[in-house]
Amino acid sequence: MIIRLFRDFTFLFIIAVFVAVGHPVRAESASSVVERFQASLIQVMQSASESSVRQRYDRLVHSVSDTFHLPLMTQIATGRHWSTAKPTEKTAVVAAFRRMSVATLATLFDGYSGEIFKTVGERPGPSKATIVLTKLVRSDKSKVDLAYVARQFAGKWQLIDVVVDSGISELKVRRSEYSMVLKNSGMPGLTKLLNEKADDLMSR
Repeated sequence: MIIRLFRDFTFLFIIAVFVAVGHPVRAESASSVVERFQASLIQVMQSASESSVRQRYDRLVHSVSDTFHLPLMTQIATGRHWSTAKPTEKTAVVAAFRRMSVATLATLFDGYSGEIFKTVGERPGPSKATIVLTKLVRSDKSKVDLAYVARQFAGKWQLIDVVVDSGISELKVRRSEYSMVLKNSGMPGLTKLLNEKADDLMSR
């Protein structure tokens, strides 16, 4: 009896392994990552009238940190200054970049009037990136085109840039904004500036 039960258990275990191998869990697509992030924005917008900037910040910080590859974005935005920065300076500026980015979203998405996001599709981008094309549709039917640049890191899709209305990428804008302070004050100066901007936004 014991031997039979053991054989039955072994058979079921083999079947379970075979099914698991034959039907792996489907990896999340670049578009689904964008859609999940945009859903979090809609939720924040819908409750914006009853929340402060700080409360919206707290609701968005995990989503932004999980969706965007903030260390790489900070590296790109700081250009050549990244390679010469100390590890502690890199850690500090990434944290400040995160605070400023989330605080900006918490300030911008401060109300809801029936807006929806629509995914248009995907297309190949440079350096093995995928461009996810979406639209923000307002209640008056006006639209804002949004293109998210996504790349895979250890099998996980994360976003590294956003282009609004087919214009210049957000990272290029940031890089231009940061160039002078980096030249004059280095990474510590940029960290201070970003934290001050975040503090100002969250005080509103």
